[in-house]
Amino acid sequence: MKALKNWTLTEQSENGIKLLVEGRHQLIIQVLEQTLIRVSLLKDGVHRLDRTWAIAPNGDVPWEGRSREDLSGFTCPGFSFTQENNRPQLTTDCLRLTVETPLALVWACRETATADWQEIARDRPQDAYMLGRHDHRKSHFMRRFDGERYYGLGEKTGSLERSGRRFEMRNLDAMGYDARTTDPLYKHIPFTITDRGPLGAYGLYYDTLAHCWFDLGNEKDNYHPAFRAFRASDGELDYYFSWAPSVLEVVKRQHWLTGGTAFMPRWGLGYSGSTMAYTDSENAQERLERFLAKLAEEDMPCDSFQMSSGYTAIKGKRYVFHWNTDRFPNVRALTNAYADADINLIANIKPVLLDDHPLYDEVETAGLFIKDSETGAPEQSPFWDGNGSHLDFTNPEAIAWWQNNLKEKLFDKGISSTWNDNNEYEVWDDEAVCTGFGKEIPVGLIRPLHSQLMTRASYDAQVADQPAKRPYLISRCAAPGTQRYAQTWTGDNYTSWDTLRWNIPMGLGLSLSGFYNIGHDVGGFAGPKPEPELFLRWVQNGIFHPRFTIHSWNDDGTANEAWMYPEITPLIRKALKFRAQLIPYLYTLLYRAVTDGEPMLRPLWLDFPEDQLAQASEFEFLFGTDLLVATVIEKGAESRSVPLPACTEGWWDFAGTTWYPGGQMLNVPVNQDTIPLFVRGGTVLPTAGPNTRSTAQTDKTRTWRIYPQNPDAPTRESRAYDDDGVSANALASDHCLTRMTLSRNSATVMLNWYMSGTYKPAYDQVDLWLAGSSPLVVNGAPTSTETPLFFV
Repeated sequence: MKALKNWTLTEQSENGIKLLVEGRHQLIIQVLEQTLIRVSLLKDGVHRLDRTWAIAPNGDVPWEGRSREDLSGFTCPGFSFTQENNRPQLTTDCLRLTVETPLALVWACRETATADWQEIARDRPQDAYMLGRHDHRKSHFMRRFDGERYYGLGEKTGSLERSGRRFEMRNLDAMGYDARTTDPLYKHIPFTITDRGPLGAYGLYYDTLAHCWFDLGNEKDNYHPAFRAFRASDGELDYYFSWAPSVLEVVKRQHWLTGGTAFMPRWGLGYSGSTMAYTDSENAQERLERFLAKLAEEDMPCDSFQMSSGYTAIKGKRYVFHWNTDRFPNVRALTNAYADADINLIANIKPVLLDDHPLYDEVETAGLFIKDSETGAPEQSPFWDGNGSHLDFTNPEAIAWWQNNLKEKLFDKGISSTWNDNNEYEVWDDEAVCTGFGKEIPVGLIRPLHSQLMTRASYDAQVADQPAKRPYLISRCAAPGTQRYAQTWTGDNYTSWDTLRWNIPMGLGLSLSGFYNIGHDVGGFAGPKPEPELFLRWVQNGIFHPRFTIHSWNDDGTANEAWMYPEITPLIRKALKFRAQLIPYLYTLLYRAVTDGEPMLRPLWLDFPEDQLAQASEFEFLFGTDLLVATVIEKGAESRSVPLPACTEGWWDFAGTTWYPGGQMLNVPVNQDTIPLFVRGGTVLPTAGPNTRSTAQTDKTRTWRIYPQNPDAPTRESRAYDDDGVSANALASDHCLTRMTLSRNSATVMLNWYMSGTYKPAYDQVDLWLAGSSPLVVNGAPTSTETPLFFV
């Protein structure tokens, strides 16, 4: 590695400037938005990888990637350029970037064009940029300042605030990870947020798929002031600097920059059953059919079942697209039974063919595997108690083979949704050759891309098979952009109270990094069978995540099932039914994520950045902007401390019995039946009646739960979104959006509402429920909660 110091300005254009660095490299600075600037360092003036699959301000990218020179989707606003004392300066309305010598960048910000400039960030004054002389390593160093708080990097373990630690991006199948300490994990998300308090916040997204590290204060060096570091073993040094007055706006910018969130079907928000134990049983079909019967017997809501890979097994190994007909003697009978029960089957699929796979020779002959860097033969990697070869999803023929098999082996048998699993691509021959859509790429440059392209191949296949419906997919491994196609989760967690606790900030880290549709394996996946109390508390927490799946591979071969402990089954049933009643609210959160870029899971401080209680919160969160979730996460707890952030509208307990002013720590007595849940004043919460399915057709009862704010607090707006739950064109055409504003004076609660859109929901009336006892006026008319409000 060699530090870069000397530079000269060589070009000024309508989009930015170019510098010649050390007489041979290029540093390109481009103004993309008023609050977004891109910095690219090209060794010898050439891209190491001239394409990106993450940057998608228009919503998606071509299969072969988007050219790094492509600026479509950005407004590329005008900016002023000055140069005094050999210090070039680019200035937009809100951002100012100055280039210094030795090579270093300084960033300043302001909220309005008339406000004073304030420095928000700067590179380390010496050795800020480094390049490998004989390889493609790259480093970037910035200053650290007292009081900075760091967030992002996806599903990292431990505290949500990342200061003082070092993190690695190297996708691994980390089964049974420690939710406090294990690193690296499944996902590659090289994005950080730096919260500078009154100065606002800035995001740094390094657009690379190569193995990289982030040091956020763990490292010290006597020859430099406090610094932070980004280091990559290969690939580009191509980063996007975004600034905003709040962390929330930086999060939404990153979500937009990488293409937004997939609009999955409504049923994907319902409870999803899953366990390795069923499909690994020799009577697997019987056990899956028994699951349906047990749901009916126990009166449990459920919308889908995720079939683990045991359905593909031969003597304990996994063979994608192979059906074990001993375990599943009549697949069509199984899928028909699930279809009749209106429960969606989701099949586990894997991107590796073991070397004794029945289709291995066919795929090898067709040249569809990633190739060994020395021999040109298919690469060989350890996989599921054997050795196998990874499919090359940068090869269009491999994509076609994959999609044809999805059609023949799954879709034509009645399974239309996919669980894209074990796709971390642990290929440790870094120079193994990928086709690269006609331009070969070493796998070390793009390992996590394969998981994204695998998921996209499945997505496109599902769309082709059922073009009128929105597809549902899950992917374990992910890189920025994968959220455009699939829901994800925090992988194969270990069963313990510690995991239940620390999975909460893991999920919030994903949400702050632009991955909104996420969850955890409820009950724990690997390790011992959960004890009854732990299982109950995990379910009570899991119902407040977009992905709510009970999944397991217990050491003793048992399955985590909703009815596994008769002594707590009534409480599990109650929690599942409560989740089902929240579906209208959850579906509206998904709609807001897709259309407005609003995170579904939110740390308390995201909406209350000035509140000290919110800042100290680690294990509570907001579900949307209106529900404060503080579930019990300690064994034998008799009380739960709940921070209520300061806000003029205050907070209600969900039951609506007590209103609390914000800005206090509340001590809530708890028993097994207690789920501490609070609603922000000024909220109108749409809920459904008791339903066993989350389909729009069964949602025939609607209640608006009205939680008035403190008298004279500001008016607040709530929304409720409805469509048929599945149609691909719902957002563009047939849907219904209800807007509700709530205000209050000393005497009266005032609700105003209106509906727009052409969709007619299955419910034909709305019941009103009001917390407290104030008179209610709706659209200007006194109204009783004893009668329905209106007919649709």
